[in-house]
Amino acid sequence: MNSRTRRARRMTGTAAIVVALGAGLTACGGDSLEDDGKGSGGGKGEIVVGSARFTEQKVLAELYAGVLRDAGYDASVKTVQNREVYEPELKKGSIDVAPEYAATLAEFLNLKKNGADAKPVASSDLDTTVRALTKLAEPHGLKVLPAGRAVDQNAFAVTAEYAKEHKLKTLSDLGRSGEKVRIAAGDECETRPFCAPGLKKKYGIDVAGIDPKGVGTTQSKQAVKNGTDQLVLTTTTDATLKNFGLVILEDDKKLQNADNILPVVNEKSAGDKEVAAALGKLTKTLTTEDLIELNRKVDEERQKEGDVAEDYLKSKGLIDK
Repeated sequence: MNSRTRRARRMTGTAAIVVALGAGLTACGGDSLEDDGKGSGGGKGEIVVGSARFTEQKVLAELYAGVLRDAGYDASVKTVQNREVYEPELKKGSIDVAPEYAATLAEFLNLKKNGADAKPVASSDLDTTVRALTKLAEPHGLKVLPAGRAVDQNAFAVTAEYAKEHKLKTLSDLGRSGEKVRIAAGDECETRPFCAPGLKKKYGIDVAGIDPKGVGTTQSKQAVKNGTDQLVLTTTTDATLKNFGLVILEDDKKLQNADNILPVVNEKSAGDKEVAAALGKLTKTLTTEDLIELNRKVDEERQKEGDVAEDYLKSKGLIDK
């Protein structure tokens, strides 16, 4: 299962958020921490950046560590299996900083506090979602820093050919076209509000059925490429869409929740203004397109996450060359 597949599941509905705690941020083994062994020997003290075990999180963690080292901290990365492991470590302060996804973390904390039947607090409105997340995070000693433009959330893609033929740029265009579509996705797409039901209700898309090949898998994308299916459920940072001749249709009515990327820090160990300033420079710079390219370099070119992160930070003037 590739990195995009692992996390796309978390966004197919509120009930799926529970799965995301252990599966969406893929649990593949034990709960031990892995230290990347890197540190700058900075004079401002040690900071540990936590990461779940998939490409995008590893890249984000290395980006965070890079700007913190440049700011004078002795920053290192610890990789754990999933959010279930690093969130308690973050609360305790054995992990100081973690890259997070606004809506997903908000629902994670919401369900922990209010149970499986909790009313959702996340939405497509970023400000509202971040306010809800901040309120839930504060009692745990966690500080939520501002979110950026980079976002990793559910997305629906068609072939470039299909988009051209039916003049499609948005999901609204697809609804207006009247075309029947079969969706390559996980079988839960049939009932999740962010998938088939949402596409029908919000966009008027004629969903003819679900082809349960998984979220963002090679099999799903191939099925759309060869015409077996017309629409594939993937994510906005999927780095392999071009390989299949696929393009994302814009979620112009904002069906999906605001899963913009933001740093979350332990208030006591990393809540100072200097940490926020260092991470803030990166947050303001990083875009979804940047993240797609960084993921691609790791997944396709087999470059190391730390090398990819360092090159990016230098290219953007975020650290000294």
